[in-house]
Amino acid sequence: MFLLQLTIVLVALYVGSRYGSLALGAISGIALALLVLGFGLKPGNPPTDVIYIIVAAVTCAGMMHASGGMDWLIQIAERLLRRHPGHITFFAPLCTFFLTVLVGTGHVVYTLMPIICDIALRKGIRPERPCGVASIASQVGITCSPIAAAVVAFATISAANGFDITIPRILMVTLPASVIGLLAASACSYKRGLDLDKDPQFQARLRNPETYQYMYGNEATLLDREIPASARRAVYIFLGAIALIVVYASCQSLLPTYSQVVAVNGATGTWNGLTAAQLVQLGIVREGLTQVVEQPLKMNIVIQVVMLVAAALIVIFCKASTKKAVAGAVWQSGMVAVVAIYGIAWMADTLFSNYMGDIQQLLSSVVHDYPWSIAFVFFAVSMLINSQGAVVVSMLPLAYSLGIPGEVLLGVFPSVYGYFFIPNYPSDIATVNFDRSGTTVIGKYLLNHSFMMPGLVSVGVATLISMLLARLLY
Repeated sequence: MFLLQLTIVLVALYVGSRYGSLALGAISGIALALLVLGFGLKPGNPPTDVIYIIVAAVTCAGMMHASGGMDWLIQIAERLLRRHPGHITFFAPLCTFFLTVLVGTGHVVYTLMPIICDIALRKGIRPERPCGVASIASQVGITCSPIAAAVVAFATISAANGFDITIPRILMVTLPASVIGLLAASACSYKRGLDLDKDPQFQARLRNPETYQYMYGNEATLLDREIPASARRAVYIFLGAIALIVVYASCQSLLPTYSQVVAVNGATGTWNGLTAAQLVQLGIVREGLTQVVEQPLKMNIVIQVVMLVAAALIVIFCKASTKKAVAGAVWQSGMVAVVAIYGIAWMADTLFSNYMGDIQQLLSSVVHDYPWSIAFVFFAVSMLINSQGAVVVSMLPLAYSLGIPGEVLLGVFPSVYGYFFIPNYPSDIATVNFDRSGTTVIGKYLLNHSFMMPGLVSVGVATLISMLLARLLY
């Protein structure tokens, strides 16, 4: 029966991925309905905390985008790239990476990607080299962003499972590991493919006057766009909000504390037929089962409050149009992520929670001897669901239930990005379309695309370095 139900889940993920992220979340609802209504499984828990964080962060980032602040950040990145065009294969992915780190979503790079392609083309550099790595970098940055759903979910779920790690401590591992991984991918891409002057296919296209005009006729740039002072203020407010979140995460003693009923460690008895977990829900204190402790305000609440306040300040002081924010790419991509994570994570939790004992028995021997092998599971799941946040929310509780130590899971955290493997993600498809030279391609055989090599190198190296750092630090 489990295999049949697992097949239903996998089919839902496969079909949903064919239609896109929004459909992926909705089609996951079909599988959820079959599991609950058809097979009678007990429904799991929807990832409400993660969803609330995404909504708050996307609201703030969307307001900054609407104010023109994103254009200013893109201008800064463009100036750097045009100042060093010969090293664009290294600088372009670093720019897209840090844009994602700042904003918490990789969809902010759509404005920068045409500029990267244009600079490379006019410099005579094969655009596939910087574009392939830059698209990968825009998604790698998610595991290094203090406001990204994947990072917040990792910290929240880890704390609930006894691995008390803060967001800054996560970034101490993932940030240097990801940068090293991207530099390795950039080095591998530096001489990738034929130079444009030696590429017969490119030279053939140049001989067509219309194609030549298409490639070189218009220059992609934002440097001629006037950035108002209000846009700069919006960026300062947004960055200030991120800094405040990092400060609170690092020094939780600054946060207010509240009395909370929690279960006593190792409590196994009952009181009037109620377990310790049930007593916690009811707020009842009984010796040996539950106790009252002072706990600081949870970081998921802090992030939501700070982001909403920052969004309000941007609206009030930076002339951000709420209609423009809702219509922007940042807001829309964030809402798509909400639906995707909502459906996928709820479906996965329903299946895993009902078969946790069987799954533990099946995988316990493997993960006991090779706990790092969970990285392959994360990567494979990411290939299907196109969301790092959804991978963390749906798979991390399972990993902890298998007895995998928190420091190991932190080490393999970069492996939650695997959806470059099948080139159907919007940023990859957009990059192919932005490259007027035609060198960035999907590939005749689907998997021989421009993003495969930089993706495997970047994620592989980042995971290895992250495992090493996690082992040294924790």
